Amino acid sequence: MLAVAAERVWKYFGDYPALRGANLEVEAGSCMALLGRNGAGKTTLLRIFAGLSNPTKGEVRIAGTVGYLGHGIGVYDDLSAFENLTLFGQLQGVADPAKAADEALERVGLTRVKDGMAREFSRGMRQRLAVARAFLHLPDILLLDEPFTSLDDKAIAVLQSLLEAALAGGSTIIMSTHQIREAMELATHVAMLERGLVVHTGPQNPEMLADPAWLYRTYGEKQ
Repeated sequence: MLAVAAERVWKYFGDYPALRGANLEVEAGSCMALLGRNGAGKTTLLRIFAGLSNPTKGEVRIAGTVGYLGHGIGVYDDLSAFENLTLFGQLQGVADPAKAADEALERVGLTRVKDGMAREFSRGMRQRLAVARAFLHLPDILLLDEPFTSLDDKAIAVLQSLLEAALAGGSTIIMSTHQIREAMELATHVAMLERGLVVHTGPQNPEMLADPAWLYRTYGEKQ
């Protein structure tokens, strides 16, 4: 069963095609590492999957609820941690937003500061709050854009633990990253983008684990 599918997806920004007929299928319950150099189209494709941007041409199919963790932290400074998550829970249609908020705060280790204002949090605490927001409604599909790049060690450990639990529970993960070694520890499948095209997709293999540059040498610049 497919959780996510993109068929001949184009995305123009003015005259520039960030995506040029991209095709991608992601099986339910898998973890897809989305790799490629800067400007390859990874963020654009993830934002389309998340419903934050529309394709110029092509078709996208999503089977299930989506959680998205992008580059920005995306929390409201003038609300408490609990109020932030309760609001997001209401927007996501969670049955009991307050309960979901409490559970999410516990998962990321922020229960003791649940009533603290987000603007007073350290960057690491704000990062963990953003992680809690992405996982709040226990989505079927998690879309993560460079999730480990700006996180501190505590937030990385929390995120890795949540991702492992999500996969064990049958969730689907699509993760854009430059940190290939870290991604390969979790990924079951890999897709590589070059200049807006998916030039490779398939299962993770031992060569990718042993040598992060192998994928680029093997499949790069083939369009």
